[in-house]
Amino acid sequence: MREFVVEADGGSRGNPGPAGYGAVVSDAATGETLAEAAEYIGVATNNVAEYRGLLAGLRAARELDPEARVHVRMDSKLVVEQMSGRWKIKHPAMKPLAAEAATVFPPGQVTYEWIPRERNTHADRLANEAMDAGSRGEPWSPATSRAALDTPPAAPPPEGPPGDATAGAARVRAAMASRSDTPEGDAGTDTDEPGGALAADADRRAAQAVATPSSGWAPADMGAPATLVLLRHGETPLTPQKRFSGSGGSDPSLSGIGREQAEKTAAALARRGTVQAVVASPLARTRETAGIVAARLGLDVTVEDGLRETDFGAWEGLTFGEVRERYPEDLDAWLASPDAEPTGGGESFAATAARVAQARDKLLAEYRGRTVLLVTHVTPVKTLIRLALGAPPEALFRMELSAASLSAVAYYADGNASVRLFNDTSHLRQSY
Repeated sequence: MREFVVEADGGSRGNPGPAGYGAVVSDAATGETLAEAAEYIGVATNNVAEYRGLLAGLRAARELDPEARVHVRMDSKLVVEQMSGRWKIKHPAMKPLAAEAATVFPPGQVTYEWIPRERNTHADRLANEAMDAGSRGEPWSPATSRAALDTPPAAPPPEGPPGDATAGAARVRAAMASRSDTPEGDAGTDTDEPGGALAADADRRAAQAVATPSSGWAPADMGAPATLVLLRHGETPLTPQKRFSGSGGSDPSLSGIGREQAEKTAAALARRGTVQAVVASPLARTRETAGIVAARLGLDVTVEDGLRETDFGAWEGLTFGEVRERYPEDLDAWLASPDAEPTGGGESFAATAARVAQARDKLLAEYRGRTVLLVTHVTPVKTLIRLALGAPPEALFRMELSAASLSAVAYYADGNASVRLFNDTSHLRQSY
């Protein structure tokens, strides 16, 4: 029995936006490319383009040999997990595509494997070529693809001092940061969804091209950033009263308004289609918010203890004015130093920052190159933004963060971070 490997990818420049897919069928034993497929599909989301690429690859493999065993490799965790039956498919646009893909070959004849983006470059290139051809009003063809491969890119002029790869990469990042970003970091920052892969790959090539390194230097590898989308939980009964509500208090659930905010956020994120994983603080309000969003996205919720809110000790449930009246000296000390603890053995901002940074590093290692929604609280969100900006601790008191607001930070392999969004509440003003 013959064995094929199908590699597929898809992308959307805008998500939804102009979209295309690419697929490759190769011989599992020799690695020889047996078939290529790519197509511009008009306006679609990243996920739809990925599924279209999968369908094209499976159909091409079936035309070669309907009895063959097929091993599908894709860099979309979402498609791989859904087609493997481990994740539910709830999005209405993806259900029929997934159902159709499941019928191309008999059950048990196709297996799925997630691979890193850098191992899916062939299909990614084909998807790029299909979108490029579509933008010119031309169909993609294998001849055009081979011609693109055979034409070496023109060498860009060097910028900055010879060997200054760091400065070159900084210029690229500055240009990237100036773009208009969506809450998820947009297609250019999303790294598990195909649209993000295409833009991220272009960003990576640009980063490598902006400087001509001298002997002993190598271009800075921007890599595909991990994008953390930061969602503050929806409103609780304590929120409008502006009471301290941390991890040591009554652990309130969402109010009716809070649940409505979570539903609107879920609808907005579903329209974007770029979140591949949902991680939440262990507290009730964040788990409830995350559950509403994850259900809409067809994802599961992972709980991360490091994302919990600060423990405000004896101040839990009190307003700022009540704390000022009862514990004036403790409050002054707390406002003056990040090492000061709230009355009654609460948690200092310094301790919170250390905990949040540790959780961040753990998540970045686990979700490298992907877009992840973190459902958390005021202090963790502000802390992540502060650390990304390199701002001092007192910056926490200079940020306003609304209930159910979205922020986003992209983290690069070289250790740098780019704040893409902060305290966006536009989705709460939209109907769904």
